[in-house]
Amino acid sequence: MKTIRVIPRLDIKGPNLVKGIHLEGLRVLGKPEDFARFYYDNGADELFFQDTVASLYDRNSLHDIITKTAKEIFIPLTVGGGLRTIDDIRNVLRAGADKVAINTAAIKNPHFIREASLKFGSSTIVIAIEAIKNSDGRYLAFMDNGREYTGLEVVAWAKRAEELGAGEIVITSVDKEGTGEGYDLDLIRSVSEAVSVPVIAHGGASSPENIVNAILHGKADAVSIASLLHYSIMQSFINNSSDFLKEGNISFLNSGKIPKKITPCTLKEIRTALINANISTRL
Repeated sequence: MKTIRVIPRLDIKGPNLVKGIHLEGLRVLGKPEDFARFYYDNGADELFFQDTVASLYDRNSLHDIITKTAKEIFIPLTVGGGLRTIDDIRNVLRAGADKVAINTAAIKNPHFIREASLKFGSSTIVIAIEAIKNSDGRYLAFMDNGREYTGLEVVAWAKRAEELGAGEIVITSVDKEGTGEGYDLDLIRSVSEAVSVPVIAHGGASSPENIVNAILHGKADAVSIASLLHYSIMQSFINNSSDFLKEGNISFLNSGKIPKKITPCTLKEIRTALINANISTRL
């Protein structure tokens, strides 16, 4: 049986960890370095850093955070957002990332996937797909946090990305992201069954049971989790809230409120649920 990876995802705006719903309405939760260190200490398999505003500036601004994190955390780091060129990829890898996640650049120039995979190896190149379910039941691929339709159908695009050399695919349900309504199992399964590379499920988890379902019924190889984990430890890092005034909406951070559909849990609780479902995990 394949070993399932549990990957906390940290969406970052400026110096802060943020979270939204449907990839929008970003609210400050804390400092990414605090969360990253906590997840590393508590058994995360990997970490996924996403620059949420990179598309606005056509650049990734996480270099300082990556460098600092890589010096203290010794699990794979995937970095996404604003990576448009071979030099962009080279720079974040030199900063300490192990893998890069690409969306916009790959859609605008699919052969960029082949160029990047030949240069850095397929295992380094992750294709990020933002999926929205159409009224006719098809899943369509989007860019710019689900705002811009690409003209591509998700499964066809995933297969094409694999053919061009992508080593992994992370599939985000924009419809489910941040809602706590559970993963879109039909979406995950359709991609997982269409490609042979690992598929990482992201968007909608509200409980360990959702994660088990993403693996058993969605056939995912890994799960990327944000709200479910972040809200369980957010209050632990609130003492320095005055540091957050420069970026984002901190009223949510100070309120201590948690979306009703999400039951925060720990990595340990997720591991326990996976073990109880006879799913192989690293720890």
